[in-house]
Amino acid sequence: MKRQTLFLNMYGAMLDAMGPSGWWPAKTPLEMAVGAILTQNTNWQGAAKAVAGLREAGLLDPHVLHAASLEAVAERIRPAGHFRVKAGRLKNLMALIVEELGGDLTALAGYDLDQARDKLLSVKGVGPETADSILLYGLNLPAFVVDAYTARICFRHGLAPEEAGYDELRELFMDALPEDVRLYNEFHALLVRVGNAWCRPRAPKCAACPLERFLQ
Repeated sequence: MKRQTLFLNMYGAMLDAMGPSGWWPAKTPLEMAVGAILTQNTNWQGAAKAVAGLREAGLLDPHVLHAASLEAVAERIRPAGHFRVKAGRLKNLMALIVEELGGDLTALAGYDLDQARDKLLSVKGVGPETADSILLYGLNLPAFVVDAYTARICFRHGLAPEEAGYDELRELFMDALPEDVRLYNEFHALLVRVGNAWCRPRAPKCAACPLERFLQ
């Protein structure tokens, strides 16, 4: 079976079983980017509380957040965990937005995809997964997001060797699939949901999983 056909069949099986995901409940591209940093090593619930704290304090503006003290930002994002580290990362991202993008994150959408990604990766504390999340979910650019769920499913289904790194897994999907932002968005969300509900690190529930029939 050709890789594209296989992936699209897996996508269809997940969508049929679970329905659309409606992912990333952010109101603006900036809020989504902030959320991408705040969800590092935590869940969306804690990050959402932290985003709400920033909003209540009037800090969800790149210029205001850039000018705010590290302590003030950290205090508002406590629910996200690792709040001092993440406050620094938010400040680093705001420096890029304010100093290089004229205060408008969406200016990145005018760059070539690889250039936009490199800009984000140049920010201390923004790794590949965070950068691709911002590009895909915040800016509607065709960058496939890979996370621990995606990697685990790929390895268990023999789609990639277990030593494959982030970029190799990302290219696996981007080379096989049509360049479609909506497809990338939903595909990644569905993989996360499967990984969370069935393809767990220990005691996976393969028999009930929508992807069981694709196991090699």
